[in-house]
Amino acid sequence: MEKIKTVEIHDNIFEETYAAHIQRNEANWLGWIPDVPQVKCEEPTKKTLLKILEKKLHEALVAEEKAWEKQFEEDVKAGKLDHLRKEALEDVRAGRFKYL
Repeated sequence: MEKIKTVEIHDNIFEETYAAHIQRNEANWLGWIPDVPQVKCEEPTKKTLLKILEKKLHEALVAEEKAWEKQFEEDVKAGKLDHLRKEALEDVRAGRFKYL
């Protein structure tokens, strides 16, 4: 088995770059992204491996975004963010804000 190499995988939609670890394992290539544990695969060529890692990274980022949005909506409906709204309105009324 060859030494582990690090390559950057960039997602153009989310505009984020992750370090992927790749390694030759006899006939195949292994790849994974430590920061996104569900992204890992084994492919016959390095080129295919990088393409699949990029695809799986994007799918994982989409799933994470959807889960975050769902949780946010649930928190809003449950009133868990009402205190933030109240604080923001108090700051506006007191002049403690800056136009961006």
